[in-house]
Amino acid sequence: MKKLSTFMIMLAVAFIFQNCSSVKVLDSWKSDDVSTVKDNNFLVVARTANKQARIAFENEIAKQMTSKGYNAIASFTKFPNLNHDEEANDEKKAMLKKILEDEGYNGVVLTILKDYQEETRVNTDGGYYAGGMYSGYYPAYYGGFYGYYGHPMSYSTMGSYVPQSTTVSTAKIYILETVVYDLTKPEENQIVAVVTTKVDDPSSASASAEEYVAKIAKSLE
Repeated sequence: MKKLSTFMIMLAVAFIFQNCSSVKVLDSWKSDDVSTVKDNNFLVVARTANKQARIAFENEIAKQMTSKGYNAIASFTKFPNLNHDEEANDEKKAMLKKILEDEGYNGVVLTILKDYQEETRVNTDGGYYAGGMYSGYYPAYYGGFYGYYGHPMSYSTMGSYVPQSTTVSTAKIYILETVVYDLTKPEENQIVAVVTTKVDDPSSASASAEEYVAKIAKSLE
């Protein structure tokens, strides 16, 4: 379903990650009538207390959706003081429902952080000869006796071995979930799609959401 794949390109999470991070879709689901939400008016919500992350991600999702012909706006641009990360009691839910109805929003793209873990990792570097490699282990001049014998690096005082070193680091792992709702339907049938994703050790909030969103889209094609 073509409309499905273009719509799912808009899905993202509550953080923006650098290209070096590892993104893996753990699970995904879509309703059979997901393509019918094309004309909905969507509010994009990143449920995080991190204001920078909220602004960056809501902006990126809304921009991607708009570029594909959807009506979408980042929640912070309309409601900058609305704290989505506060406990949603009955009073707050009623207030949010009134806001959405008064402003004409009948769809929501909501992203939340489901779990956070830290993992200790040991990285080893060095323990090899520097320079162009021969057979994957030694510099190219090792390949022939005369080349090696006459090379400056073959003398006892001029070796090019790189000592081995070990570093210990703490990796941050995020489990995130993005859910799409169609508010025109009865409450028990409003869910349109769900994507659960693992993001392995992102370095910072930066402009690489497109890569992440593309991976989610692929999982739901």
